[in-house]
Amino acid sequence: MRGLALCGILFVNIPPIMEMSGIVDQQVLPGRHVLDLFVQERFFPIFSLLFGVGFGLFLRGAGSRHPRPRLLLVRRLLALFAVGLLHSLLHPGEALTPYALFGLVFLLPLSWANRWVNLVLGLGGVSTALVLFGGGLPLIPGLLVLGFALAQLGVPEALPRLGGWIGAVLALAVLGAAVALPVQERDPLMAGFATPSGVAGICLATAYATGLLLLLRTPLRGVLGAVLEPLGRMALTNYVTATLLLIPLGHLAGLHGSSAYGAMALLATGILLLQLLWSRFWLARFRQGPLEWAWRCFTWWDVQPFRR
Repeated sequence: MRGLALCGILFVNIPPIMEMSGIVDQQVLPGRHVLDLFVQERFFPIFSLLFGVGFGLFLRGAGSRHPRPRLLLVRRLLALFAVGLLHSLLHPGEALTPYALFGLVFLLPLSWANRWVNLVLGLGGVSTALVLFGGGLPLIPGLLVLGFALAQLGVPEALPRLGGWIGAVLALAVLGAAVALPVQERDPLMAGFATPSGVAGICLATAYATGLLLLLRTPLRGVLGAVLEPLGRMALTNYVTATLLLIPLGHLAGLHGSSAYGAMALLATGILLLQLLWSRFWLARFRQGPLEWAWRCFTWWDVQPFRR
């Protein structure tokens, strides 16, 4: 699922980094419009939720191996903040820095709270951000806490037994998106800044995530796993290196300041294919991606096994 989120986020990141134009004469261009409807704020919630899940799983696992697991979580968040700070020099809208800051502010103190309390706080935080801000950056605290609560509740391990529930959530998400998207369409210039857009984003993100979970219960699991798992296992490395690739390649392709969304889509697809090949090659020889390994070493303050 992290690999799926990574794919969608790349398509969203290229236009602002390349300062591409999406609106001409107060009209949203078709390429930008497609992104606003189906990609913008649709994969970012999945990525944010999974970071919360990851922190929850990490803290639970570290608790059985270390007397002070929260110290490890602090180091993990500080290392993420450092990587995000460097990454922001090239990509000012990057997500790692706010993940780290909100993790320190919210997840660390809430790690002592009851899992049901965290579930309610996470859902409340997401709802409040949608109503007051229309989504965007203010969604991150609620999504992190919600993901953290799901890990505390053992939902990741229970997924194989939850097929019926996953299908029900998918149906509700599709229904919600069918209602929210036409409302978003009434004011396309406000996509990404208004509550209908944020609600549509959460609904579609939920539909994408649960749809993938159901597909993974079919014979397509092998194909999907072969494509998405390597990208997801090296998500941090791929997220950062995508920026390092798209800036020079985007300038060479003439994307800077343009409205060539077709060329942008081709560039994003090419980068993802390259990262898929690179990830499969790397993981055949090493246990983790390079940034994931360095992150783990800093967290545990020890050199971790690297080669297979």
